[in-house]
Amino acid sequence: MDSSETPMAENERPIFSGRYELYRRIARGGMAEVFLGRDKLLDRPVAVKVLFPEYATDASFVERFRREAQAAANLNQPNVVGVYDWGQEAGTYYIVMEYVEGRSLAEIIRAEGPLHPDRAADITIDIAAALAFAHRNGVVHRDVKPGNVLVTTGGQVKVTDFGIARALTGNSSDNLTQTGSVMGTATYLSPEQAQGQPADPRSDVYSLSVVLYEMLTAGPPFTGDTPVSIAYKHVQEAPTPPSQFNGDVPPALEAICLRGLTKQPEDRYSSADDLRGDLRRFRTGQQVLATQSGGEVEAKTVQTRVTPSPGTRPAPQRMNTPANQPSGPPTRKNERSVTPT
Repeated sequence: MDSSETPMAENERPIFSGRYELYRRIARGGMAEVFLGRDKLLDRPVAVKVLFPEYATDASFVERFRREAQAAANLNQPNVVGVYDWGQEAGTYYIVMEYVEGRSLAEIIRAEGPLHPDRAADITIDIAAALAFAHRNGVVHRDVKPGNVLVTTGGQVKVTDFGIARALTGNSSDNLTQTGSVMGTATYLSPEQAQGQPADPRSDVYSLSVVLYEMLTAGPPFTGDTPVSIAYKHVQEAPTPPSQFNGDVPPALEAICLRGLTKQPEDRYSSADDLRGDLRRFRTGQQVLATQSGGEVEAKTVQTRVTPSPGTRPAPQRMNTPANQPSGPPTRKNERSVTPT
């Protein structure tokens, strides 16, 4: 969040629907930018997400933008950023959201490095609560990453940006993501998403486990020179155990994290609620359901449709031991969006 950007002059501030006045830009994403604004009718601060002009004429992007508002507006839960309104003004499409004063989890990790394991577990518990609520309401987030998690100045965790969420009950013919295409951020992509397969709640469990891994080590489990090379590693390579980068990671928490990172969805936690329950057992000193063996990737060949880029190994490898372990702590390299092909 770029909270230091200079506010717009009063006579230059856009006003949408005669109600929402924009003050300054606070964030910029792949298809929209977010402004701090004020709801003049209710006299409260709001965040206004504005679709970039080049996408406003693309019917599929506009529909995706509308679905973000619809999906998030139906999720009334303390750990979900609220959506108040959406509309268009002279061809400009926008969503009005709850303004969250604080920092993104990405900013926190960049500033502080590895988080205390208990703090990382608590944040993951709150994210899992938001996802579990969404899943019960038929919505898969599909883009869980630190940049989409906000932490208020009071410590409350809130999940935002359901921009590529898809209703589980939607007809397959109405799915905006075409077969074989990949949406989301490569660093946090589940193996099934990397292969262009449908996402389900277990895909969010995988992405959340990547976020937990990053909180524990200050870097994601897989990096690469291109989004495709990173996606390939999600499908083909085993993650290095977090404790190899941070000796303070307890074995039980590591087992939980690694179970969430298994390649096959059926080997992960079956739901965000199940992941949340095991994290709560960890926090209360109870025995967790995940075991070190349960967190390891089974020795099986994973079929993939992700084409490796030059410099990556094209042959599938067995998953029972970590491969290509980095020589130092992983970094936040290449947190980029993978666009449909």
